[in-house]
Amino acid sequence: MPYTKLKERFIASPLNYVGGKYRLLTQLFPLFPKDINIALDLFCGGANVGINMNARKIILNDSLSELTSLYQNLQQENPQIIFDTIYNIIDEFKLSNTAKYGYGFYQCDSAKGLSSYNKEPFLALRNCYNQTKNPFYLFVLIVFAFNNQIRFNAKREFNLPCGKRDFNQNMQNKLRRFITKLQDENITIFNKDFRDFPLEMLDSKSFVYIDPPYFLATAPYNKAWGKQDELDLLEFLRILDSKNIRFALSNVIFHKDREHHILKEWLEKHQKFKVHYLDFHYKNCNYQTKNAESNEVLVTNY
Repeated sequence: MPYTKLKERFIASPLNYVGGKYRLLTQLFPLFPKDINIALDLFCGGANVGINMNARKIILNDSLSELTSLYQNLQQENPQIIFDTIYNIIDEFKLSNTAKYGYGFYQCDSAKGLSSYNKEPFLALRNCYNQTKNPFYLFVLIVFAFNNQIRFNAKREFNLPCGKRDFNQNMQNKLRRFITKLQDENITIFNKDFRDFPLEMLDSKSFVYIDPPYFLATAPYNKAWGKQDELDLLEFLRILDSKNIRFALSNVIFHKDREHHILKEWLEKHQKFKVHYLDFHYKNCNYQTKNAESNEVLVTNY
């Protein structure tokens, strides 16, 4: 299928995960197997890859329980109730609703954004969520947070500041399409550390997509990912291969003039695996680089 046709069928997550793969889908999907029985998105994050998979069964897995709880609620609840709940939270905390009232009502414009108006109610909502862990509070926080991102501190408290946008028409459309796919497809949601995932569920007709925190990256959300995690993940890949389970790993070998020695040496040791170089740079992320060798790679065992 041509890239333009591929792009038309992809849906975007309403969550803007740092390092999310939505803009890479047209390059990734032609490299994925075509005959997938069970597709596992092992570090699903915003779920841009997993939600668009073509398989008999899709598993979205993430170790962040707050995220998987949100997905489970979006999957199980009636879409109209979801939207009504979101609107009620917006009204309860007196956040802006430009889709209904426009920017002028809040004495703001789309260029300047809504952060000055929403800052105090946003902080009130953030405080309330951190006490209650209500998954719909979390979604509204993400909608109103900086760049629609999701981030927790060491105490598992949501800690992003207020952003410039609200639950506008674009975000509503994203959520509606995401919910439809989540509820219509055969999708199961898991909350497992990758080391604890039950591999007995998978076989040679399965496919595991792996987009871990990048060891070389400097983004805040990667700081908890250390050398031992990277080594454990590479051993996990070896185990998948020994069980004839197909996998594709997203990563970078070079980044900001630094070399990922661990991954490079592992690939030299396991030369049976293929390395596909992708044409993409993280232009709007903390770990932007001008080094052309910092492009994404996809490592596959098929």
